[in-house]
Amino acid sequence: MDKAMQTNFNNLESEDKNLQYEAFMNILDATKEEVEWAYEVWDELLAGLTSSNNHKRSRYAQFLSNLAISDPEKRMLTDFPAVWEVTKDKRTVTARHSLQAIWRIALAGEEQKDLVINQLVDRFETCESEKNCKLVRFDIIQDLRNLYDEMTEEKIKEIALGLIEKEEDPKYQKKYAKVWKNAPKK
Repeated sequence: MDKAMQTNFNNLESEDKNLQYEAFMNILDATKEEVEWAYEVWDELLAGLTSSNNHKRSRYAQFLSNLAISDPEKRMLTDFPAVWEVTKDKRTVTARHSLQAIWRIALAGEEQKDLVINQLVDRFETCESEKNCKLVRFDIIQDLRNLYDEMTEEKIKEIALGLIEKEEDPKYQKKYAKVWKNAPKK
């Protein structure tokens, strides 16, 4: 890892919130592409998923989701449950930020894609008892749209539209459907 990236990770612990945010954004931006240093931080990020600091939990889940494309050892297949757990965090904003990033894991390969899609579908179908079920469902539909935009696989669109049909409240069904309005055809 180069000095600039190491500085970004160090700045996540800064007292200066602006410096923290800048470092966070720099790391997110860098990890949208493959990086060679993923395993230099992987274990620390994984351990941070259970930190008492909700900002750390959220950030680390997002970083690991992005780093899945830089994971030739496929560690994510075993570490996924720890990342997924943060999507159910007691702090709504932490849970949502993690859930909104989880789709990126699917970009790492077929196994990862199947794992993520299966978890998203299961969560959509079983989240009714959760405090923010409608937000969770919205984020899942958005995740599937993001994945579709990246991969343009018609199966992803079919899965999302099938989930939208399962929503019984017409107001939310319409809201979820808007996410898929203007979806490009393959």
